[in-house]
Amino acid sequence: MERTTGDVQAVERFGESYRRLKAEVGKVIIGQDKVVEHVLIAIFSRGHGLLVGVPGLAKTLLVNTVARSLGLTFNRIQFTPDLMPSDIVGSEILDEERRFRFVKGPLFAHIILADEINRTPPKTQSALLEAMQERSVTAAGHTYTLPDPFFVLATQNPIEQEGTYPLPEAQLDRFMFNIWVDYPSFDDELAVVKATTSDANPAVTPVLSAEEIQFYQGLVRRLPVPDNVLRYAVELATRTRPGTHGVPAIVNDHLSWGAGPRASQYLVIGAKCHALVHGKFSPDIEDVQAVAVPILRHRLVRNYKAEAEGVTVERIVEGIL
Repeated sequence: MERTTGDVQAVERFGESYRRLKAEVGKVIIGQDKVVEHVLIAIFSRGHGLLVGVPGLAKTLLVNTVARSLGLTFNRIQFTPDLMPSDIVGSEILDEERRFRFVKGPLFAHIILADEINRTPPKTQSALLEAMQERSVTAAGHTYTLPDPFFVLATQNPIEQEGTYPLPEAQLDRFMFNIWVDYPSFDDELAVVKATTSDANPAVTPVLSAEEIQFYQGLVRRLPVPDNVLRYAVELATRTRPGTHGVPAIVNDHLSWGAGPRASQYLVIGAKCHALVHGKFSPDIEDVQAVAVPILRHRLVRNYKAEAEGVTVERIVEGIL
């Protein structure tokens, strides 16, 4: 793809590519349109996603299908209590010539599915931190660059918490989106059952190359943002912080901690990509609001009063909006 092409034509091509991409994913994934949109926005924004939902909602299948439709390398890592950092990063071995050689682990792929990420100890969870932030890993004193583009899409089961290790806030903050995968509608579930109980096996065709994805990631960054939208995004993140002047009562009453500056950054970048997805050349306040809940959901820490009264994070965000 020529980088000299005008951004106006690039925005139009992005819309066409996005529609083709959703159509390919839709061959396998029925319904869950908003979930698919948020996953793709995270990818084009150079962000990572945490998919939270009960078992059997096709979280793993969704990530696998997205990887195939993007034509990228894909590795699934099943996180377990006995998984060690070297199991995902890689390790040095002594080869036949008695020389140390680094054998790359499964992290060396474009898309990483961290399945049930909260089932592994913090020592292994922390091995992902450098990879997610720096897009590189360090082993035996050497730094190795990960493929570009690089995304971590993690899954988590919200029900069964026995034998799990909650993700620390520092790692949760690395995820751009916390995507709630809900039960399908009756009609969608009917279509899923019909499709998966037959011998149909739809083929997924790659739509975009790694170079095209990188180009569109740059396009998202170049999209201009009006000053009022920029201020709105920063004010939205600021108004989640208890004790700050002018915050709503629901924040002071029900939150212990609010979102940090990374939330402001993701609100702007997410709004840019959301605008591109819907054929706009610049984001507006509605685009910020459209991505606010999945960006803020895992960054707000409720207090005891909120948990006792059943006040959800979504309700708090709606109160702020």
